[in-house]
Order: sequence, then C-alpha cells, then structure tokens
Amino acid sequence: MYLTPEEYTGKIPAEELEPRLRSACRDIDSLTFNRIVKAGFDKLTEFQQELIKEAVQLHADFCYDNEELLESPLASYAINGVSMSFDKSKIVTVGGVTTSSRMYGLLMQTGLCYRGLI
Repeated sequence: MYLTPEEYTGKIPAEELEPRLRSACRDIDSLTFNRIVKAGFDKLTEFQQELIKEAVQLHADFCYDNEELLESPLASYAINGVSMSFDKSKIVTVGGVTTSSRMYGLLMQTGLCYRGLI
C-alpha cells in the first residue's frame, strides 16, 4: 500500500480503513498503468511519492463518501420532473475508475498517467 493506516488522516472508520486504502491503491495502479508497481514505490521521487499518498487519501475518501452512487447501476434518475446528475467537471472516469478531478489532477502531476509508452 502506498499510504499506511497510520499516515491516513481522513474520516474513514478504522475498521474499514485497510481494505479501502488497498482498493484505492489498486485503482491508482490502474490509473498509472501499473507503473508504480513496475518501478517500485521507493524508487519514485519524493515529490511523486507525496502526490501518490495524497491521491490515495483523496480517492479513498471520495469512494467512501460516494459509495452508494458509485455502486449503483443507474446512469440517470428522474421522477416527476426532478432529476439528478453528476457535475462532470468534478469527476473523472478513466479505464473504469471513477474519481474526483482533483485526485486525478494530482496523479497526473506524477507523470505516471501518460497513455503512451515511456
């Protein structure tokens, strides 16, 4: 895991924390095309490590806060003229992973999300 439960400072209860952090790390591996796994977290720059840790926390919190919506099969909802939709400027879906645009912006700064070969 890129962020330990001891380093975590968010609102996820302790009994749920470890699996949620592990899941967030797996999603970040997907978003970075497993480049962190290949290179080794310890071999990344301090700047990259810091951003990845912050991204893990943001993503874990995002998934915790929006769990019902992220797990729902509904694409849209409307009843009696009232509808609900996501603000597309605040969320990003890449390769099946939905997260906040803030988190993905941090991850992009690491240089590990580039879609081409490096």
